[in-house]
Amino acid sequence: MTVRRGKKLSISIQEHMAIDVCPGPIRPIRQISAYFPRLSPTSPIPVSPTPAVSPLSLSPGSVASGVGGTRLLSPLLPHGRAGGGGSLSLTSSVDTSVEINSSDSDDCTALGTLEFELRYERSSSELHCTVLRAKGLKPMDFNGLADPYVKLHLLPGACKANKLKTKTIRNSLNPVWNETLTYIGITEEDMHRRTLRLSVCDEDKLTHNELIGESKVPLKRVKPDQTKHFHTCLEHRLPLPSPTAMGEALRGISCYLREWENEQLHSLEERGRLLLSLQVLPPLSLEDKDTEGGGGGGGSEGRRSGGLCVGVKRCAHLAAMDVNGFSDPYVKIYLKPDIQKKSKHKTTVMKKTLNPEFNEEFFYEIPLSELANKTLEVTVWDYDLGRSNDFIGGVSLSCHSQGDALRHWMDCLKNKGRRVERWHILTNELPRTLSHD
Repeated sequence: MTVRRGKKLSISIQEHMAIDVCPGPIRPIRQISAYFPRLSPTSPIPVSPTPAVSPLSLSPGSVASGVGGTRLLSPLLPHGRAGGGGSLSLTSSVDTSVEINSSDSDDCTALGTLEFELRYERSSSELHCTVLRAKGLKPMDFNGLADPYVKLHLLPGACKANKLKTKTIRNSLNPVWNETLTYIGITEEDMHRRTLRLSVCDEDKLTHNELIGESKVPLKRVKPDQTKHFHTCLEHRLPLPSPTAMGEALRGISCYLREWENEQLHSLEERGRLLLSLQVLPPLSLEDKDTEGGGGGGGSEGRRSGGLCVGVKRCAHLAAMDVNGFSDPYVKIYLKPDIQKKSKHKTTVMKKTLNPEFNEEFFYEIPLSELANKTLEVTVWDYDLGRSNDFIGGVSLSCHSQGDALRHWMDCLKNKGRRVERWHILTNELPRTLSHD
């Protein structure tokens, strides 16, 4: 009896398949991506009929003769069913294997985890971050270990002024810090719109420090006066295109994109925070004048017509302007417009600190009807002996301001006689009416 060539080929393949077929889950799924890296998960995979080439487990009923000896073979499916149509579907099995083997999709295993606690004190406007521990960090040094530390930033507007840092734990992939870092002057508006970024880095004395991974937490997840515990997986920092590169890519679309690019390039930088108190004092009555005058004090003379009392309480997280990592800050205030050039006041200079406490008050004798048309400009400077002082940051309060500055000014005007305190963010924008004095 003569046997056709195609039949001989199918018999030889079936004999080889009898050896490869085995019960249980299919193991060669991961090998498919190595043999056919350019195929989509749903495209049929052509397999050579040569037994030594194909690593797939095949079912005897999946072989069909064709022109030129080319075959489309399908692996065994669960419950002993073979794939139909002579094609191989790679939907769920390949997706699962990619997630398991990909280091980018499972950062908990590749980079490690971080455990910390957050608590916001509404009365003191303080945000406490207790960095507890990290586990399973990625080795960064030649000895298979790392020298990790954690640094905090407030987003948007991450800068040195709002950076906090823990101590460094040497030669450990499971460091324990138990260290509390505190942000001062955090308002409720900050808690609703800002995000805290925790970056775990490896310290290198000879080269630059390297980022291991980071975790971001929106502050709106933290309720006031309650401690919230977090146990998060570290993630890679995604590179973002610069505003210039983004503007070049979209330059021809509209003029609006050009304006947007300029705003991004000249965006305001946070330089610290200032605690300011305002109090509108009404004119003294005759009884009040007699009472204060009888007490022998002359303080009533300056407040006879009423005016504005400005209290400079303290600053926090100021930008370091000197090479020693500190600043020598002092505060200047103006009430504009100032035709007679007599509205300037200055606090004392605090040496080598980024968190100075001033607790000084200044009084402007002015009719209450004119306050609505005035602008209070408050600036913080770094004192330098023998050269011009460095501008750190400033804020302007008036009826034309925005955000916290506007709310503080309006609350002061509406609540005459009551002292109103509020934290303000200092920006790197120098008021146009000011110059280095």
